[in-house]
Amino acid sequence: MSDYLTSFIGGLLLGAAVVGYLYVHGRIAGISGLVAQILNPQTIFRTPAIWFMSGLIIIPFIYGRFVQPEIELNTSPLMMIIAGLLVGFGTRLGSGCTSGHGICGISRLSKRSILATMIFMFAGFVTVYMIRHVTGAF
Repeated sequence: MSDYLTSFIGGLLLGAAVVGYLYVHGRIAGISGLVAQILNPQTIFRTPAIWFMSGLIIIPFIYGRFVQPEIELNTSPLMMIIAGLLVGFGTRLGSGCTSGHGICGISRLSKRSILATMIFMFAGFVTVYMIRHVTGAF
């Protein structure tokens, strides 16, 4: 299967999951909001977020095991931890994560989410340019 088709199918599945979660549970499927529900002792056992998040964590392992087992990570666990912490910091700074703003917010035509996504994307473009062309690291 081509990378384009795989990406397209993944996008369709993600969109269907987000829309399904919104219509079934009446809540937005932004990852930071779901994690907050799971970490809240008052809602952890009453929220369907645990199942949604479990699927987001488990399915890539199943995909990697059975569909594309030749994929391997070329980065250190320390770099992945640092990247995760930076994403978490950005999530708090941006009042939501890229998935919440980019997928859920834009689909609801939220002006705040459209602006936030534009800023996220611009920052990503600048970061990739700096790392690849200015520092020559990759």
